Amino acid sequence: MKVATWNVNSIRTRLEQVVNWLQSNPVDVLCLQETKVQDAEFPRSPWENLGYHLYIWGQKSYNGVAILSRKPLEEVSAGFAPILGISEFDEQKRVITGVVDNVRIVNLYVPNGSEVGSEKYVYKLSWLKVLREYLQALLEKQPSAMCVCGDFNIALEDKDIHNPKGREKMVMATDLERQALQTVLELGLADAFRKFTQEGGNFSWWDYRSAAFRGNRGWRIDHHYLTPELYDRAIACTIDVTPRALTQPSDHAPTIVEF
Repeated sequence: MKVATWNVNSIRTRLEQVVNWLQSNPVDVLCLQETKVQDAEFPRSPWENLGYHLYIWGQKSYNGVAILSRKPLEEVSAGFAPILGISEFDEQKRVITGVVDNVRIVNLYVPNGSEVGSEKYVYKLSWLKVLREYLQALLEKQPSAMCVCGDFNIALEDKDIHNPKGREKMVMATDLERQALQTVLELGLADAFRKFTQEGGNFSWWDYRSAAFRGNRGWRIDHHYLTPELYDRAIACTIDVTPRALTQPSDHAPTIVEF
């Protein structure tokens, strides 16, 4: 099974690029973030024409997540509320999950945090605490095979940043954010990409400004985290930078895991 995650930064703006990529890379599951469209206006026919089932949870102009799957998903739910019974974090559409071939896919768009110390930063840390509770509840239901993927908006290690100097004061790299994510991973999740690639210089996001992509001044913030059984089965995890070089691309590149 191949599972890809990609923050597309507006599915309607990037529709042709994503369709073309999926035709060239017919993964079994594609998890999208920052779709930025209400469910009723999400373009459905392009994916259905390619043979994908579509599961979406979106809102106007911001956030939004979707899962495209060649096989129908089971046990589909969106948001924290169906699992935890709390809805205060579900106004922002950031979580969707389902099961295919006995593998639970969890697609996340973790809050960015805006700037250190801001209300959005505090919200991000709170959101990550709830995420841990959510994943723990899911693991209690199905502990053997889970892929938690998406845009985490956190570079977990210094080598995940092109220039980590001063990163302690940079949103997406502060100690509190890293500790919050590490607490989530302590549930038994491991980074699929680092199973195969240890060196730095591999990134999934590049700022639109200052020719960052051309200079490979990026961050690795899009991840696949796997439970032990699935981690053992993983045979590859790569970042496809090709779409980032297109005209008017998303600022993120797709990351693909195979197991």
